[in-house]
Amino acid sequence: MIIVNIDVMMAKRKMSLTELSEKVGISIVNMSILKTGKAKGVKFSTLNAVCKALDCQPGDVLEYRPDPEEESQ
Repeated sequence: MIIVNIDVMMAKRKMSLTELSEKVGISIVNMSILKTGKAKGVKFSTLNAVCKALDCQPGDVLEYRPDPEEESQ
C-alpha cells in the first residue's frame, strides 16, 4: 500500500492545509483528500507542485509498505 506523508512534511515546514492548497493550486477539499490518503491517484503535475511547495522529494510524501494481507500469504 502507498502511505501519504504530506501531513508530516507540512508539520516540518510549519505549513497549513490552506497555505499548501493555495501554493499547489487545488482546493482545500482535494488537498485534504490527498493528504489523508483517500485519493485514488495523483497527477504528476500535482505531485510536482506539492514537492515544490514543501521543498521535498516525492519519496518524502509517498511511502510504500506491503499490505499486511499480502505478507501473510
